[in-house]
Parts: sequence; structure tokens; C-alpha cells
Amino acid sequence: MMLKPGTLLFALWIVILATTPLYAENHIVRTAISIAMFSTMALSWNIIGGFAGYPSLATAAFVGVGSYVGAICQVNGLPMVAAWLLATLFVTVLAAALGMLLLRLKGHYFAIGSIVLVELFRLIVSSWGSVTGGGDGLNVPILRWEPNQVAVLFLSIMIGLMVLAYVMNVLVSGSRLGFGLRCIRQNEDAADMVGVNTTVYKVIAFMMSAVLCGTVGAVYASWVGYIDPQESFQIVLTLKVAVMALLGGAGTVLGPVVGAASFVVLEEVVWVNFLSWNRAILGGLIVVLIFFLPYGILNITPLAALRRRLIAGPWKDKR
Repeated sequence: MMLKPGTLLFALWIVILATTPLYAENHIVRTAISIAMFSTMALSWNIIGGFAGYPSLATAAFVGVGSYVGAICQVNGLPMVAAWLLATLFVTVLAAALGMLLLRLKGHYFAIGSIVLVELFRLIVSSWGSVTGGGDGLNVPILRWEPNQVAVLFLSIMIGLMVLAYVMNVLVSGSRLGFGLRCIRQNEDAADMVGVNTTVYKVIAFMMSAVLCGTVGAVYASWVGYIDPQESFQIVLTLKVAVMALLGGAGTVLGPVVGAASFVVLEEVVWVNFLSWNRAILGGLIVVLIFFLPYGILNITPLAALRRRLIAGPWKDKR
């Protein structure tokens, strides 16, 4: 059985990112880490925002909570990997609980409610100084390794998380859950009438969209060695992740990866060449791209036609 073209392209992209330490300078390796990290978040968002069509803006909340849980565990002596696992578990349970409450809302109300979570958790972390360090932030124990070794380690981990997020999207896309989420996106009331348990499906999707974001937050805290409320709970981050998925093609498996890579590279180019006006120029470019590519890069007519032709070619089972 041969792999699908999208999977082959993704595998090639993994090789390109993983081998950057062999031929690239440090800032390129850091960019590769950022691409893998944002790809994980965009793929995670795609479960609830792409397949289900629910515009979740809570990504930064789960990343921030994951970073603080992981950091607090490490500060109190827990091994780094164990801290990551505990942060992942905590965020998963938290997302399930919040999903059961928040997913009673729909459309713009859900989007507003989800983005409120980011500010809510930021205020909690800022106020709980005895545990979180408050506004002063937390210093996370760092690895006593060579910088190049640290970069290779965290690049490998972020790529591993990206692969997990991609596999999760593939499995959801071809499953009954994915079918139910697409039904919800098309018409939630009709989906409920034909037997789709919309509440359960939405809560599962919301939880799946959060789990790896919590892991990313914990790993990121270990990578940078310092976190604070303003940096960990950025409204901009939660908007960027949604834009990345939409830019590549929300609701597709490979689209969020394409969107995340395109966005990070575009951001780097703008930062280098337009230091004083970088945010305004980047924002304008993103608005233009979204306006002219409302269905994402992968749904541009020539690319969409090529993708359909490839899928209908030798990769299709012949019976």
C-alpha cells in the first residue's frame, strides 16, 4: 500500500526541518523549531476550527496553562519529561471541563467566550504570585548542554509533536468523528436531528485541539528558560494560529502545516526587512492573502486540481 501524496510531502518536510542543524546557522534552526511548534498548534486548532467549524480562540490559554504547569512542576523538582506529561494531562482535563460549558455557545458568542479564557487565565496567573511568580514570571531550570545540542533536542521534540498532531488529523479526518464534525460544520441542527451527538463530538474536538497545545507550552517553557503572564497568554498568538490554519486551508489535513510554514517564513522576512513597520506590513499582507485566498493555499484552483489528479492516480486502490 503506497502512501498518499500529502503524507509523502509531509514526510519530505519533516526531513527538511530535521536536517537543518546539519547545514544551517542557529537562527535558521530556531526558525525550524518555530515552524514545527506553530504547525502543531495550527493542526490542533484544525480539529475544532477546521473540521467542526467552531472558531476557537482559546489556543493561547492552553499553551499558557501548559507552560505554567510544566514550569511549576520543574521548579518544584519534577523531571522535565514528567513535567511535560503532567502539563499535557492537566490541560486535557481542563479543556474537557471548559468545553462542556463553553460549547453551549455558538458562532461569534463561542469565539468571544473562548478568547476570554486567555485573559482570564492571564489574570489568574498574574494574581497568584505565591505559586506562579506573578508579574515577575518564573525561571525554569535549563539544560546544562551545549547550545547546539539543546537546539537539536527541542527541534526533535517539536517535530515529534507536529507528527503526532498530523496523525491525529489524519485519523480524525477518516473517522466517524471527522464525519460528524463536518456535519456539524455544515448544519449543526440537521446533524443533531439525524443522530449525531453534537455535544459529545464538539467536546471531544475541543479537548483534542487543546491537548498538544498544553504539551507545546510546557516544552516551550523548558526551551526558553523563562516565562511570564504577558508572554505566555498572548491574544496575538491565539489569532496567529487561526490565521495559519486558514491561510493553508482549514479543514484539510496538510493545510495547517502549509499555512504555519508560510506564515513563519513571511514573518521572518518582514521582520528582517521592515523592522519599524513589521506588524503593520505583516497584518496587511495577511489580510490581503486571506481576502484573495478565502479557502487557503491548498484550495487554489491549480493546486486543488493537481491534488485531485494525484489522489486519483496510482495511489488510489483499484478494485
